[in-house]
Amino acid sequence: MPEYLGVDTSNYTTSAAVYVSEENRIYQTKKLLPVKEGELGLRQSDAVFHHTKQLPEMIEQLFSENSIAMPKTVTASARPRNIEGSYMPCFLCGEGFARSYAAVTGAKLYTTSHQIGHILAALYSADRLDLVNERFIAFHVSGGTTDCLLCEPDNECVLRITEIGTSLDLKAGQAVDRTGVMLGLRFPCGAELEKLAMNANKHFKAKPVLKDGNCCLSGLENKCGNMLDSGEASENIAKYCLDFIAETILAMTDHAIDKYGELPLVFAGGVMSDVIIRDRIISRYPSASFAQPQFSCDNAAGVAIYGYLKTTGEK
Repeated sequence: MPEYLGVDTSNYTTSAAVYVSEENRIYQTKKLLPVKEGELGLRQSDAVFHHTKQLPEMIEQLFSENSIAMPKTVTASARPRNIEGSYMPCFLCGEGFARSYAAVTGAKLYTTSHQIGHILAALYSADRLDLVNERFIAFHVSGGTTDCLLCEPDNECVLRITEIGTSLDLKAGQAVDRTGVMLGLRFPCGAELEKLAMNANKHFKAKPVLKDGNCCLSGLENKCGNMLDSGEASENIAKYCLDFIAETILAMTDHAIDKYGELPLVFAGGVMSDVIIRDRIISRYPSASFAQPQFSCDNAAGVAIYGYLKTTGEK
């Protein structure tokens, strides 16, 4: 039975996954990197240390808790995006493991980008892997990206990605976390900010700032800070933050469709697991595909599937 191993050592999560193609099933383990209370992230040196400690634990857990044969293909996310100069030291942990595994076992070795892993995980969980054979528009919205992307089939790297729009300053996930920490929540703040926003009793109109399809989100952080200083309830600030991000993504989507036509829409990344944001987008674009929550945040599922697509495509 063909099994495909994937590892992803992002700036937030250590993850490992195996895709069993005959079952079309993902087995995965993942663990957040520890962040001290009140802080907004990790230095790369700390991230590398924690991945070095956690990755063996994730591999041991993955294979001890599931009946999985030795994979014949291993893939690692080796860079944030497939563009020149895209590099973060934390990805060396997963890439180093994959290279070692392949050298010892003779497994096929592939590397891809963290971003492509996110998109493929979303396609898998939405049962839309067929889209790798056509053009579509994908959003990758997380702590490090707020990207609107044109995706096209590519024999070399599965998906050829062209940026349509991005954030010119703060990323959506950063806005969520900075607002959350401002309100006394623990990083990462997405789930707790959503829970807080569900109890809002006011609605504030959100007006996104776009420049040729690119968004600006630094004003959102400032606005939330001003609301807090003026005594606004935390629940209402949380709701405004998420509404602003939702309206921004909708405006970027409108721009992309005006430019490239009504292509299929796919939404990936941790921020897109937020129910308030997702429901607002679906109300405008009901046919859009979203990653299921367990495949929205950083994970190795799409990285494992990349190995499957490359292996079967090369036969």
